[in-house]
Amino acid sequence: MQVPVQITFHNLETSPTVEAKVRERVEELEQFYRGIISCHVMIEAPSRRHQEGRLYHIRVDLKVPGREIVVKRDPSEHHAHEDIYVAVRDCFDAVRRQLEDHARRQRGDVKVHELPGHGR
Repeated sequence: MQVPVQITFHNLETSPTVEAKVRERVEELEQFYRGIISCHVMIEAPSRRHQEGRLYHIRVDLKVPGREIVVKRDPSEHHAHEDIYVAVRDCFDAVRRQLEDHARRQRGDVKVHELPGHGR
């Protein structure tokens, strides 16, 4: 990676264990796809005014040659995201799927459909 990983925490204390988990997941992405230029991860907890459990919002901005992959996991969609590690896992799984799609398109492995016949 050309630029070091940036990890930003909003509305919560910086956690070395969460940061280590994020760096581990970024390393897995780098092993899969060597062309990653930069990665910025934002981890946000809701403000303290909310009454329900803390649902974490995770956003990953990944830059690769020719594309920027942005994945975010909103708390309202997934109540399992009360656990920050589950939220990180789900977000990075989605990033990996998009990175795999990007790699397939670069290799030309994407299926091209034939155009239907057009009269005689």
